[in-house]
Amino acid sequence: MASEDTVKLLGFWASPFSRRVEWALKLKGVDYEYVEEDIFNKSSLLLELNPVHKKVPVLVHHQKVISESYVILEYIDETWKQSPLLLPQDPHERAKARFWARFGEEKLLLASSGAMWSLGEEKERLLKLAIEAMEKIEEEIKGKEFFGGESIGYLDVALGWISYWLPVWEEVGSIQILDPLTFPATTSWAKNFLNHPIIKDNLPPRQKMIPYFHERSKFFSSLPPGWIKI
Repeated sequence: MASEDTVKLLGFWASPFSRRVEWALKLKGVDYEYVEEDIFNKSSLLLELNPVHKKVPVLVHHQKVISESYVILEYIDETWKQSPLLLPQDPHERAKARFWARFGEEKLLLASSGAMWSLGEEKERLLKLAIEAMEKIEEEIKGKEFFGGESIGYLDVALGWISYWLPVWEEVGSIQILDPLTFPATTSWAKNFLNHPIIKDNLPPRQKMIPYFHERSKFFSSLPPGWIKI
């Protein structure tokens, strides 16, 4: 029988949302049990633990359930106080980190993933929005090795998908968003992030991601234009 102290994470191998939670746990040195979910045939456990959104990631700790990746990141940082601390200690810097994490999700991630599988004018619209969002990210990272300063922090983990998932989406969608000449600071940050030993050892295989997102792209490209609201 599992101890009530057991940490369990329900995730999906290709999800940047569950992967960021794994990064945080590993950065903190927290032992956990990983449960791979089939998001196309959701288990009764997932539906029981997260009946509201029915999505991964879901963290279980002390037999308590926490869902939504950003909420989980903050829970991890507040529960395991050991280094590294992910969120800045200064209230204003902490608020800024949360703001940019949400901005990355609501503007850049949505537009770039949408541009991958959209067609025609809709693809051009979303690509333009993604590049505009990337311009804002570029300004925020200029002059810094990591968003968290000299070491990986909350915002690096939150935006880590840019370093690995975005290039895959660019290849699948035949688009370019993270142009190294246009966005040198973000490109440099992405390399620093991927070179971190915890990160580089905890990435899904690219050769598996390419066909997966090609397949997903076929599905989403069949949906009516304009279904992505940004």
